[in-house]
Amino acid sequence: MITVTGATGNIGRTLVELLAGAGEQVVAVSRQPRPADPATGVRWAQGHLGDATGLRPALEGSRALFLLLGGELNSRGEHPDALLDVAADAGVERIVLVSSQLGATRPDAPSHARLREFEAALGTSGRDVTVLRPSGFASNAFAWAGTVRGERTVFAPFGEVALPVVDPADIAAVAAAVLREDGHAGRTYELTGPELISPRRQAAVLAEALGEAVAFVELSREQAHAHLARFMPEQVIPGTLDVLGLPLPAELTISPDVAAVLGRPAAPFGAWVARNLPAFR
Repeated sequence: MITVTGATGNIGRTLVELLAGAGEQVVAVSRQPRPADPATGVRWAQGHLGDATGLRPALEGSRALFLLLGGELNSRGEHPDALLDVAADAGVERIVLVSSQLGATRPDAPSHARLREFEAALGTSGRDVTVLRPSGFASNAFAWAGTVRGERTVFAPFGEVALPVVDPADIAAVAAAVLREDGHAGRTYELTGPELISPRRQAAVLAEALGEAVAFVELSREQAHAHLARFMPEQVIPGTLDVLGLPLPAELTISPDVAAVLGRPAAPFGAWVARNLPAFR
């Protein structure tokens, strides 16, 4: 049995489907209620990583655990050892953590201190651990859905800065492989897309998929800061804008790890758009 936290998110939802489709018994953990039509072989449990004791029933009998921090758990919560102790008591042997590329490229970034704390705790836990460090998500383009639907316009800063955004479905596919297969213990995988793509080019890909013109309006750094302040803690905004506008060489590197694990190339941004086009119509 495999326990998946964050089971209703961009990664977790796909991961649950992949594991169930492969015949695994899955415990899907989320803060959201159980869906009306869960997949065969999936048991749903409400909970989150901020309450290790409350997760005990979802971990009993599981051989593997998928960890995905979300929301405020990225900045505060119980020490990771609380969860690792419960997992050990439940008999969990294998743990896969979704961390971030910034854990390596920007080790002092305050926005990722909590993920670094989890990585450190897992590294000394003595368990079968694999860390996934994805780059920026293709699904961040959902932030443009409203203005694309209403105005056929994308508003974004740093229009010409291209980054190797990764499809969350590829993160889920790598996680499914690592949770089910041997040979990944102690590994850290950098997960990126197969291409460098700028916001302006992303807008063009959306336009091609829609069959209509989509304008691109470049925001200044100040305008972007004001926009991010609506939903992001102030202390992490400068670092986020630095990544988007002044990426380090390592953040511009296309990693081979998706292909190495899956035996196929990582999906381009256009593949993500094709699957999610209704959000932009």
